[in-house]
Amino acid sequence: MTPFRYAHAAADAWEAALAQVADGLAGAQGSLGFVYVTDPVSAHLDTVIARLREVTGSEHWVGAVGIGICATGVEYYEQPAIAAMLADIPEDAFRVFQPVVKDAAVLDDMLAEWLGADGKPFIGPFIGLVHGDPANPLTESLVSGLAERTATGFLVGGLASARENARVVADMSADGGVAGVMFSDAVGIQTNLTQGCSPIGPHHVITESERNVLARLDNRPALEVFNEDIGEVLARDLSRVGGYIFAGLPIPGSDTGDYLVRNLVGVDTERKLLGIGDLVEQGQEIMFCRRDAATAREDLSRMLSNLKSRLSGPPRGGVYVSCLGRGANLFGDDSEELKQIRDELGDFPLVGFYANGEIFRDRLYGYTGVLTLFT
Repeated sequence: MTPFRYAHAAADAWEAALAQVADGLAGAQGSLGFVYVTDPVSAHLDTVIARLREVTGSEHWVGAVGIGICATGVEYYEQPAIAAMLADIPEDAFRVFQPVVKDAAVLDDMLAEWLGADGKPFIGPFIGLVHGDPANPLTESLVSGLAERTATGFLVGGLASARENARVVADMSADGGVAGVMFSDAVGIQTNLTQGCSPIGPHHVITESERNVLARLDNRPALEVFNEDIGEVLARDLSRVGGYIFAGLPIPGSDTGDYLVRNLVGVDTERKLLGIGDLVEQGQEIMFCRRDAATAREDLSRMLSNLKSRLSGPPRGGVYVSCLGRGANLFGDDSEELKQIRDELGDFPLVGFYANGEIFRDRLYGYTGVLTLFT
């Protein structure tokens, strides 16, 4: 299969970056484009889309703004940069949808008309690639509702990240909701997630809590259990755990051991309480995990090996959505995260961005990387 056409560039001025990307895609044949731009280009996003549409003839584009964006083997931050890819897939195998702001049910008629035509039973799209506005308080429920409308219960993607306006692309620039593209099963897609953390202790049961505050784990004071798991050295100086130790919330029913990583937000040493960045309930399981560069590289390699085992040949293209806390902040300044993907999977067309939350299956994750490959 022919690889997708892609181009990426960074420059001192956004116009120069756009000119390079437009030249790289000029005359490309395809039906669906993916475009990611850095924050300094956000205000000019409509112009970028119009120019890409002009040089390719493709009407349909999806993507997002990111504080950082990426392409094959390279990451761009703090400068005007654009990464775009044009996918040659059947036009009846996908549907772009505008931002869903309050209720995923607004898509039902469109999906039924698309996939239930000619008397065929409507079973929903196969999978969706979506981008969302992190400022919308309903984003998490919208992700779940959209995932329910796919045959696999599966979405991939992430939340836009920007210092001012976290915009998404769904044929045009937009904000406020979750938007993207749904694919039918005619499109070959493989996807997987890398956590970037590793557990440092067993699963515990929350036996007493209030909202996001843990009081007792396994019927013991929460902070005592936490200190045992992290070890004596860190327990003597809890100021050192920030950005290194996290709470992990196992996903019930997961056959791959998936868990949601959440920040530690407070400690009460007198009452032995522990606060985390999510609401929890009694009876729920929790564990603690650590995040460092070595762990992240190991888990990324595991994910890439799993994907490679499912491929019959080089991918035609891919989209990578990684957390803002990864990339240069975790792997190093020289695009090491993207170089590892290229070195282990090959030099295939890839675009993506650094997100304010990653979407995988029907949930919002943090500190993860989601790689989606088109085969």
